[in-house]
Amino acid sequence: MQMPDVIVVGAGAAGLMAAGTAAYRGLDVWLVEKNSKPGKKLQITGKGRCNLTNDCTVQEFLENVPTNPRFLYGALTRFSPADTKTFFEGLGVPLKTERGRRVFPQSDQAEDVVKALTGWVESGGVSIVRGSVCRLLTRAGKAAGVQLTDGRRIEAHQVILCCGGASYPATGSTGAGFQIAQQAGHTIRPLCPSLVPLNCAGEDCGLMAGLTLRNVACKFYDCVKKKVIHEEFGEMSFRPFGVGGPIILSGSAHLRNMSVGRYRIDVDLKPALSPEKLDARLVRDLQERSNQTIVHSLPALLPRQMIHAAVYRSGIPPQTRCGEITREQRRVFGKLLKQFSFTVTGFRPLKEAIVTSGGVAVNEISPQTMQSKIISGLYIAGEMLDVDAYTGGYNLQIAFSTGRLAGENVQVRE
Repeated sequence: MQMPDVIVVGAGAAGLMAAGTAAYRGLDVWLVEKNSKPGKKLQITGKGRCNLTNDCTVQEFLENVPTNPRFLYGALTRFSPADTKTFFEGLGVPLKTERGRRVFPQSDQAEDVVKALTGWVESGGVSIVRGSVCRLLTRAGKAAGVQLTDGRRIEAHQVILCCGGASYPATGSTGAGFQIAQQAGHTIRPLCPSLVPLNCAGEDCGLMAGLTLRNVACKFYDCVKKKVIHEEFGEMSFRPFGVGGPIILSGSAHLRNMSVGRYRIDVDLKPALSPEKLDARLVRDLQERSNQTIVHSLPALLPRQMIHAAVYRSGIPPQTRCGEITREQRRVFGKLLKQFSFTVTGFRPLKEAIVTSGGVAVNEISPQTMQSKIISGLYIAGEMLDVDAYTGGYNLQIAFSTGRLAGENVQVRE
């Protein structure tokens, strides 16, 4: 069997970028992918729209990476968010920038990004091999190829592992890459979910399951450090187990060292109204509906699914008529609308997360090349590395930048 210059394992964002980059440098590249088509996880990013980067500076980018940001400086400097935009526009994918400087294809179709990236790789002469890698082959401390689960062995002097994390296993991100790296001698930092829905205490979330709130403000409060650690404005939703939606996923990345009851989410249901204006609104609404019960008077103020939970939390008897509500009861109810709180009991499982936190210890990887410091000729890129970022296109950019750097540094065979 012909020996390629380099084997790339995994045809996700990092793997496609690494394979194409190496191929256009003149290397013979074999890309091994277990799925029937490349870019399966890319297809579902950004709700199928593919938020492929964030239009910010490198320094601003690093401020959105809570785990090992300094490690990424070299990769991001070499292939920045601006470079990613130029790259995809050069492949014929027009882009647009939305709120929060999130960059999407103008078509709002992740498929366009995958087609462009796959076409670029194939045009570069990359050979795509269908199969699942189970082990790295080594010889005298150097990479020597890979072994597939069907028994095939493909030899090469250089291997780039881009197997993804352990989130969304249905897309092929099963965590197998961590086992391969660990067998090769690498340290794997504990894996945990990031950008993930949250379990919450009590029955309220279950009773409101299916409800989506838009234009609300969330504060994430650390009860141990006794301070707000993150604030978000936007959309959230209720699930049988707790809460989800964009601002919850984003906030979850800030919750470190999770334990039951450590974190609380305070939701401002009326962020556009100051407490004084909200109280004036309540006075007016209650006066206009003085003969109605509190339960029947609230549809103009709250979604129907929230009314019973809100009234119960306020302590006002449900059959109390609006004209009978005291000033103190009104004050308590107004405060509730500005701080509707939920106690977080934990993350949802890793398989439900967008991103895997943890992975291959970065002190064992060269930040200038992505080459392993343990196995010569082995490179590791993308979500396998112990780096993760907040939502907004940052995690895909990390995959592109680290994959690019690995592809630029594999050696041409003499």
